Parts: sequence; C-alpha cells; structure tokens
Amino acid sequence: MSVHLVGGGHREGTEREVYGPFVGEAITKAGDEPAVIAVLTVCEGADPHHGEELSRAVLAAAAGRPVDVAATVVDHGESVPASAIEGAHGILVGGGLTPAYLAALAPLAPQLRAAVESGIPYLGFSAGAAIAPDRALVGGWRIDGVEIGQEQAGEDLDELTIQEGLGLIDVTVDVHAVQWGNLSRAIAAVDSGAVGEVIALDESTLLMVGTGPLRTAGAGSVWAVTKDERGVLVRSMR
Repeated sequence: MSVHLVGGGHREGTEREVYGPFVGEAITKAGDEPAVIAVLTVCEGADPHHGEELSRAVLAAAAGRPVDVAATVVDHGESVPASAIEGAHGILVGGGLTPAYLAALAPLAPQLRAAVESGIPYLGFSAGAAIAPDRALVGGWRIDGVEIGQEQAGEDLDELTIQEGLGLIDVTVDVHAVQWGNLSRAIAAVDSGAVGEVIALDESTLLMVGTGPLRTAGAGSVWAVTKDERGVLVRSMR
C-alpha cells in the first residue's frame, strides 16, 4: 500500500516527479488492462470542470501509458458515492475547502481504508492530503484567539480545528506550508498539544508513505514538526 500526499499547487514540469509514482502503482495494480484512476473533487456548485488540472497532471505523468480518468465532482454538503471508487486502480482526492472534503468523504472512509489495504494507491492533493490522517487538521487560524497563521488560509474556520480523518495514516498533515504560511500553524498545533506531530508539505511537493522508508519528491520541502523537552522542533525531510 502507498499513500501519496501532495501539498497543493500546480507547478508545470513537476507532474512526472510528483504524480508519477502514484500513476505507476495504479498501472501495476491494473495489470494488463488500462488503469482506472478515480479523481474525486468537491466544490461549491459542483462545477464539472473542477479538478481538470489534476486529471491533466495524471495523464502527463502517465506519459502515454494506458490510463483512464474517472472524474467525480460533488457539491458542498453532498457525499461522494461509493460507486465513484468501484473498479478504480488508484484514487486521487483533490483540493478545495477542507471541511467540505472531509464531510463528503467521511462516509467512504471504511471503503477507502479497505482499498488502500488491498494495494490501491491513494493520492491526496491539498485538502485530500489534509483529511487522510487519523486526526485531520481541517482549518483555523487562531488558538484561543491568538493568531497562528493567515486568516485566508483558515478554511472558513476561526479556531484551529482537528477532526477525525479518513484514517489512512497516523500523523497529522498540513499543506501549502511555506506558500500560505501554514508552517506556523503546524508549529502552533504541536506546541499547544492539539496533535503530537505534523508533517507540513510545500506546494508541488510529494511525501510517499508506504511499507518502506518515507520518500519525498517535487519542488519544495517536507517539514516534520515535533516536540520534546526542549520545545517544538522543525526539520526538513529533504
């Protein structure tokens, strides 16, 4: 099993590096048939074009290999149907308002966990990465009224909000780390004790979590935020 986490952003020229491992796993899972990759997105108004950049990135990473993209878009407040992932050899969850993504996919969490356990790769992009853990950081820009990040990055939430996620990995994730200033939010989340550890991903940057060592790729950094008796520790994993 592999869980691929991408910190958001679309930097041209990074598609094969960032999405290639996920697409390759899906192709291997498919065997002799074309790989079906389910691309799941949530947006207000359920715009059918939402997520097209992700579909293009998948096809670019496929580099001519047989891949079929099966896109599903649902509106805020709707749930992603189980049929959206049936028969998929890879599952990609896109970006947007993180609380809306968690609400839309939480009913599918058992099926998603079963799919990953069966060897189907999961790729979370931005919100899709943030909701993947057991404990998901879904938004907020203050703790007890004190600013810990930018209001624009709060996902329409005021206070730091941690909720039960999809349960695909056991460490909390934040995204757009440097680009949106969310690294400071990750630091504050750990310092406050809201979570024990956060992995914060820059845009166009991949962290692969699987049976072997953690792997990183892409344009930016992956930041590990932990705490010990000395205080909060931040280190780059690349």
